[in-house]
Amino acid sequence: MESGTSELVALPGGPALVEWRRSARARRVSLRIDPRGGAVVVTLPPRTGRTAGVALLMNHAEWVSARLAALPGPIPFADGAIVPLHGIDHRIRHAPGQRGIAVGEGEILVGGEAAFLSRRVADFFRAEARRRFSDLVRGKAEKIAVVPRRVTVKDTKSRWGSCASNRNLGFSWRLVMAPPPVQDYVAAHEVAHLRHMNHGPRFWALVGELTEHTDPAMAWLRTHGPRLLRIG
Repeated sequence: MESGTSELVALPGGPALVEWRRSARARRVSLRIDPRGGAVVVTLPPRTGRTAGVALLMNHAEWVSARLAALPGPIPFADGAIVPLHGIDHRIRHAPGQRGIAVGEGEILVGGEAAFLSRRVADFFRAEARRRFSDLVRGKAEKIAVVPRRVTVKDTKSRWGSCASNRNLGFSWRLVMAPPPVQDYVAAHEVAHLRHMNHGPRFWALVGELTEHTDPAMAWLRTHGPRLLRIG
């Protein structure tokens, strides 16, 4: 269980939002950048004082400032915003006369009141992600004769997909914005875990049987993944 507080801390590159967290699982002080919220997360072991976290932060202040400066700007789900869907950019358009949401050529038309546009788009993307990954998982699981317990979509910060010991598979809904080959790879990765709960040679060989997109998809996520976390 983690808990913590947030505060602005002065760094050489300017003030940064720092989230202080304490974790019973942590064995050492660590820091990372949360690309979704644009904050620095400092995690402390149970008996470690905040002074150690401040020291680590200041020792890496230039790296932190550079990483924060390199983050893409946030893109809210708003009228006129351009967001990707299955790897293709679409402009969000408020269409009061539209019933529900319709996807046209390069546009996502959103009906209803303007005040609810953001929520409607978010709900649509989540539903589309659930449909897409349910289909991908079903096909790949049948290919290797494994049966997942459930497929869910989440808003995760650090993992694009997960496979739990109870055989539940989870995927970041933001992957619905990625190109289809990237979606295919992540689905293959998690389905392969239903047979091998590790990242050993047999696991990667099985991933290779389930998708041909492993290397380019991993490269795409390293390059473009942070942008997906800033959308919506």
